[in-house]
Amino acid sequence: MNKLLLSIIMVSTLLISCSKDSDNDITKPKPPTPTPPPTTEEKKIPISIIAQRADDSDTSFKSGDKVGLYVVNYGGSTAGKLTASGNQVDNVYFSYSGNWTSEKKIYWKDKNTKADLFCYYPYSSNIANVTSFPIAVNKNQSSEENYKASEFLWGKKTGVTPTESSVTITVQQAMSKLIVKLVAGNGYKEEDLSNAEVLICGLKTNATINLADGEVTSTGNSMDITPMKKSGEYHALVVPQNIKEIDLIKVTIGENTFHLNETIDFTSNKQYTCTITIDRSGQGITIGIDSWEVEDKDYGDQIYNI
Repeated sequence: MNKLLLSIIMVSTLLISCSKDSDNDITKPKPPTPTPPPTTEEKKIPISIIAQRADDSDTSFKSGDKVGLYVVNYGGSTAGKLTASGNQVDNVYFSYSGNWTSEKKIYWKDKNTKADLFCYYPYSSNIANVTSFPIAVNKNQSSEENYKASEFLWGKKTGVTPTESSVTITVQQAMSKLIVKLVAGNGYKEEDLSNAEVLICGLKTNATINLADGEVTSTGNSMDITPMKKSGEYHALVVPQNIKEIDLIKVTIGENTFHLNETIDFTSNKQYTCTITIDRSGQGITIGIDSWEVEDKDYGDQIYNI
């Protein structure tokens, strides 16, 4: 009897011990891994511009006008190089209708990277070479339409810090402007000059422009340009070039023809005014430079009758 009781006690003790060991082997659940906070993408800053003309002597931009824009990022404190593609913005147009609107949304690289902005008018969708883009003036500028079609404007804004505000870019004339004024001298009346024919002679009408710095290089052969008559004056847009002792202006009044032989360095964004006083017995001429950009220089010479 005692032996049986002892066996029962030993088995019970063994079962209790195994039960405790089994309880100790139960794995406690791990606390859940906290979910990381969602990452917030940096807000993109859109690019917007206001293109304005440097000259006030011509009309402002009109509805439907388009300018082209390139944006080139800095690398640290060093300005980037304008290329035909691969810039932050590649030749995106902005159209004018009271305000400037881009053809698509464009953005700064980030909130810190500075950039240079290059703007030109009129817009062209096909620019293969930004350092040698072909431009030209019309040979016949007798109509206002043809005169205006000879314009090319260019501007640059450097080191711009990304901003949500519109960036104002001033564009100026890549061409020169020549104005011829006829004044009746001895032997002529003003009405005699109303039917005068004026021709600007021996100038190249084609050029290329470097859109990175606005430098214009004349190309091709020399041509004659018919200017636009406006309020008794004769206006023409001229490719920048240096001329030396050529018959620049030809004036025909009835059966008389006069030539101006001159040396002039035509420069971008400068206006040259030639006031010609015509006498029966001795012709005089005064040539000066007026604004767009004023240069303190005056030209003088004689014209001759042939």
